[in-house]
Amino acid sequence: MPYDQGINHSFANFCEYIRIFIGIVIIGLILASNYFYRESVQRGGDISLHSEDTDADALADPEDQQLLEEAQDWYNEQEQIEVALTSYDDLQLAASFIPTEDSDGNAVILAHGYRSQKENMDEYVEFYHDQGFDVLKPDARGHGESEGDYIGFGWHDRFDYLDWVDMLIDEYDAENILLHGESMGAATVLMASGEDLPDEVRGIVADSAYTTVEEELTHQLQHLYGLPAFPLLNITSLVTNIRAGYTFTEASTIEQIKDNTLPLFLIHGNEDELVPTDMADELYEAAGGEPELWIVPDAGHTEAYTVTTMEFQERLQAFIEDLGM
Repeated sequence: MPYDQGINHSFANFCEYIRIFIGIVIIGLILASNYFYRESVQRGGDISLHSEDTDADALADPEDQQLLEEAQDWYNEQEQIEVALTSYDDLQLAASFIPTEDSDGNAVILAHGYRSQKENMDEYVEFYHDQGFDVLKPDARGHGESEGDYIGFGWHDRFDYLDWVDMLIDEYDAENILLHGESMGAATVLMASGEDLPDEVRGIVADSAYTTVEEELTHQLQHLYGLPAFPLLNITSLVTNIRAGYTFTEASTIEQIKDNTLPLFLIHGNEDELVPTDMADELYEAAGGEPELWIVPDAGHTEAYTVTTMEFQERLQAFIEDLGM
């Protein structure tokens, strides 16, 4: 074989190997992004979020523990009304409604966290009941008894909460409504704060919210797998857009909160490793309206209510009183 032909043949083989290698990498990324979508976004996934070393029960004061136990015992004896609504994209969404005789038109909507359900907000019900609030506890789309085959991380859910607000106003004569969420639920109610909320919504409580879905999943990729966000998260975001109709970039709490006009009570544990505490500072700085920030010492993710129940209730009661509710 002539020398020039040999070089050309070797170069052609090299190019073929490169194409094969690139093809393998692309296929691997597609498989990995589909796996990450199934585990993090698709309903029924079982991703293990980064665990924390903090033990909220061990840190809690005995009096706080007793308060929580009594609240759960009280809740277990309450009658609940199961309610439902149809979302803007025709999903049947479920919720539990716990009325109080002395509400005077006051109501709260409790928004649960990621891969959780409405029962995980039970510990707050007695407190709000004692303040004279009707309580609505929805299952987010893709969770619990609500329909949906994907998790919206608050982005599509924000419209669902507008519908729950309207239901409280139209069917239960609510005149003053508080939104209270934790983790994904906190991001949800903050995302809703950037929408055109009715005047009946008076304030928002958000415990352990993330800034954007992209930043939160970037954090989780690093802690779970030691992987950089690029390119896996970018491809998974594209898959999510195709399958669920949103991207991780557009699902932004921090952009929505800029349009907020309501009083906000932002809460975050200073030992939160699941949603970094720095995100609370960023949200506070970006927020429109009247934000208040409480960083709770020794509390991990959504552990503030367990670690310091009485102080949490006192601060929450003061926030409610400032709203005139």
